[in-house]
Amino acid sequence: MAQVDQEVRAYLDEMKKVFKEKFGKDAERSYFSPGRVNLIGEHTDYNGGHVFPCAISLGTYAVVADRADMETRVYSVNLADAGVIEFPMTGLVYEKAKNWANYFMGVVDVFEKAGHKAGHGFDIVIHGTLPGGAGLSSSASLEVLMSVILNETFGFGLDMLEMVKLSQKAENQFVGVNCGIMDQFAVGMGKKDCAMLLDCNTLQYRYSKIALADASIVITNTNKPHSLASSAYNVRRAQCEHALNELKEVKPELNALGELSNEAFNQIAGAISEPLERQRARHAVYENNRTLEAVDALEKNDVEKFGKLMNESHFSLRDDYDVTGKELDTLAEIAWQIPGVIGSRMTGAGFGGSTVSLVKNDAIEQFKKTVAEGYTKKIGYAPSFYVANISEGTHRIE
Repeated sequence: MAQVDQEVRAYLDEMKKVFKEKFGKDAERSYFSPGRVNLIGEHTDYNGGHVFPCAISLGTYAVVADRADMETRVYSVNLADAGVIEFPMTGLVYEKAKNWANYFMGVVDVFEKAGHKAGHGFDIVIHGTLPGGAGLSSSASLEVLMSVILNETFGFGLDMLEMVKLSQKAENQFVGVNCGIMDQFAVGMGKKDCAMLLDCNTLQYRYSKIALADASIVITNTNKPHSLASSAYNVRRAQCEHALNELKEVKPELNALGELSNEAFNQIAGAISEPLERQRARHAVYENNRTLEAVDALEKNDVEKFGKLMNESHFSLRDDYDVTGKELDTLAEIAWQIPGVIGSRMTGAGFGGSTVSLVKNDAIEQFKKTVAEGYTKKIGYAPSFYVANISEGTHRIE
């Protein structure tokens, strides 16, 4: 079991009190499921490219007790107005009114369809420290959390990679968001003080130590909420798939945009008839190769080059992929001017959400002050800041 620090102990003690109030009994065990931030490699995952995410110390805490029947009751401390939400542990369908509980329900459903049928329900209280709508994978945090609870309780014997795949399936097929594998992978497979270079085409991965001796990861939330399911995310994905199909006409052996070097793409890009789709595909190819270059730089302790490539990633997401918007661009543009900022870019799907910046520790307070003032002046409301540590993946606490 993980060591429990004072802050975590305070969360758990408060949650156990709430649990007793809501369900009239004591919680039996507790879990933590992190969020994730992607340092570089955006909108490459569903294009068969590489990503470089890490699990972060913000996430979802849960206290749990078994029930004797097939009902599950869930309650979120963060969304108290939603009250206790109930659902059966079999035969589930998506219900909009059940709000965030659909992420749990989706996991129960895909587990059941894969032959891993729950033997009973649960009472669960959760407390999330991830800001909603910040693009830090609160949905994947919930999905992998439920996967771990089910697997451990019923002894299904699944390894984390199998749970990651089922969690992604829940988001794709039950919730209806066509996400790639990165979010659930980073949440489940996270390792302290390491980011993961993941090839989304083959699921081969390796851990890479993040030795930021005198710098930290600062997440800045635009506080402009985004909804993936109703956003242009699925449109971008369809554009890339169409571009790939046109490229296959001249290069039949091609399976994914992530297989192409920049040079190889430039030679055959003319086969993509729509200029807009050509731009989308160019981002997917260039971002993949930029990610490999960035990880190589980091592993050689060239943090300055890594930061420069982070900035270039944002340019590409802004100009070729068109997923940044005024809020994210404003955050990045202010950050680039501040001494002590190594690199800054949007992270997550875009259309709102957050930027991730590598900032020298002695510049963090100035960074927050300058970004907050400039952003508020231009956008009309303030951003929020989170200094994140790199965390373990989803695990039982006690």
